Amino acid sequence: MSHSKLRRQITWEAARLMYARQESEYYRAKIKAARWCSRSRVKPVDLPSNLEIRAEIQSLARLYEGDKRTEFLYDMRLESLRMMRILRRFRPRLIGSVLTGHVRMGSDIDLHVFANSVDAVTCVLDEEGACYDVERKHVRKDGEKRLFTHIHIRDRFPFELTIYPFDKTQHVWKSSITGKAMERASIAELEQLLVSEYPDICLDEALEMGAEKIDRFQVFESLLLPLESVKESPKFHPEGDALYHSLQVFDLGRDELPYDEEFLLAALLHDVGKAVDGRDHVTAGLSALSGFITERTEWLIANHMLAHQILDGTLGVRAKRRLRNSESYDELMLLADCDRQGRQAGIEASELDDALLYLRQISSAFGI
Repeated sequence: MSHSKLRRQITWEAARLMYARQESEYYRAKIKAARWCSRSRVKPVDLPSNLEIRAEIQSLARLYEGDKRTEFLYDMRLESLRMMRILRRFRPRLIGSVLTGHVRMGSDIDLHVFANSVDAVTCVLDEEGACYDVERKHVRKDGEKRLFTHIHIRDRFPFELTIYPFDKTQHVWKSSITGKAMERASIAELEQLLVSEYPDICLDEALEMGAEKIDRFQVFESLLLPLESVKESPKFHPEGDALYHSLQVFDLGRDELPYDEEFLLAALLHDVGKAVDGRDHVTAGLSALSGFITERTEWLIANHMLAHQILDGTLGVRAKRRLRNSESYDELMLLADCDRQGRQAGIEASELDDALLYLRQISSAFGI
């Protein structure tokens, strides 16, 4: 195999690994791709640069995401500006794919934030009602071990904030992709970029419209949390509360169809109406979820009690035939089966935060 052909193959395979989120670091993606593409040791000269891999990732994004990618970029830049204004006192700088335009499904919004106290940043986020996690990560870089502090914010688009001491505000970092000074933008510079690239934009109006867009996962969380106080009949639900049951059903569903977001949402949300109206939890739940779930998820939730009647052999022939005519009939019966199995007392189940984070991730990766 010629060196140029091997290099192209490694480039494509590394890009595929990163686009599919199987790898997040260029170096690891290159090494894994090289092992896959060649049985013999690959010379450093045959390894593609990070820039070549990024270009191939963008080709995949254009192929699979089309115009949706440019819509994401516009929305993500507006969300970046909104968050940067909230964090103004910490001199935020936008970096990465949202700034350069190299976004793809599941891209984070990356910000550098400068503060001598992580608590000062989280205090502001708490005031905004943000959902986040703080991560402290040891990384070996340039021959020395360093501690990096990240704040991961769960919102319409995921944010990763990297916290640096305030005296590093003017520090210049080198890009691992271009080898040159890392591109970054202050609030004013991002505003200039938006006006330049979207000449018809009215920033304040666009930000106001963006703020009105509701994060559906926060809606789901607000509907699920009250289920912890819904205690069910020990005869039919020996596991206890309705939230614990819902998380068991979600776990069972994920074991069967790990990438079917619509089905997994039905598994997690099928009983949310029990905290609203226990007499008709299906209708109450669908009313609360209206506008936040797809027609398929709605259909699965709407009919999950009828699926139990099919399992019991008590549903009429016409009703059963109507359900069988649906393309999602098999998933409906799987949901009913998971619903019945998810009633075990004392077993381990996912935490609600972890279940919602998983759904966010597959939504970002495969977006319905």
